Amino acid sequence: MARESFAIGNVRVRAGTARDVELPITRLVTGGDASLPVRVVHGREDGPTVWVSGAIHGDEVIGVEVIRELIATLTPKEFRGTLLAVPVVNVLGFMAGDRYLPDRRDLNRSFPGSPRGSLASRIAHLFMTEVVTKCEIGIDVHTAADKRANLPQIRADLDDPRTRTLAAAFGAPVMIHARLRDGSLRQAAVEVGAATLLYEAGEALRFDDLSIKTGVVGIRRVLEYLGMVDPHPTDVVPLSAVSRSTAWVRARGTGILNLDIELGAVVEAGQRLGGLSDTFGRRVRLVMADRAGIVIGLTRAPIVNAGDALVHIATVEG
Repeated sequence: MARESFAIGNVRVRAGTARDVELPITRLVTGGDASLPVRVVHGREDGPTVWVSGAIHGDEVIGVEVIRELIATLTPKEFRGTLLAVPVVNVLGFMAGDRYLPDRRDLNRSFPGSPRGSLASRIAHLFMTEVVTKCEIGIDVHTAADKRANLPQIRADLDDPRTRTLAAAFGAPVMIHARLRDGSLRQAAVEVGAATLLYEAGEALRFDDLSIKTGVVGIRRVLEYLGMVDPHPTDVVPLSAVSRSTAWVRARGTGILNLDIELGAVVEAGQRLGGLSDTFGRRVRLVMADRAGIVIGLTRAPIVNAGDALVHIATVEG
């Protein structure tokens, strides 16, 4: 018996096919339409329904490329289950190269949304209704905030056995137990029963090969674990370092920053990480690690003020 077609918006996608769907968001001032783009890969055989999403923050472009490269590897006739791939959730912010929506709202603090609320709330409601509630599992791709960079990492509820298993299957360098944030997609998805991984990597408005490759391979590993695609015969899933506590080393003064470490560095408490100098090169402060762990984030801003976040360190279990 043939597998039933998949309903989304006002279309149905036949088993063993892929289809691009545009879910209407709003009318633009120019008279055109803004829509949420979704690629539906509806496999010929039964399996889980999973979503992957990018650019909830419009300047976080790495997810767009991760999803583009991921779907290029999938063959609907050989796929098991259904994948909803949403490369750009914050369409208006993405077009403007802006983290936020035109009304300055943060889409990732607007979930689960409302059909009659703000623009952010309406997009959140559309995404929840047409994507999240149809899925058992989700992977949401993010990058660091402006002028920062993140080591590829998974953030998730590691106290939930199913979610922790999926995080381990992804195989990122680090997986971090992260609390749920009010209004976030992850919180709203968990509340409707969807296990959710948040993949963080790279910088805003920048592509980099490590972040993209780690994301593509990691999502493929999750799909393999779920039985949706055949495993790569030579791929060995690396063990992720596990962290339940992270903190930023902050500037103790104002100056021009020079760091001596890079993302992924293993540091000890009290280790020198860099220094602050004045405009003539005179050293005014040292930057020291306040804990042992792995460097999972850095500022890329050369000029810093007292209290600015400089180096993000994750304490590793065991």
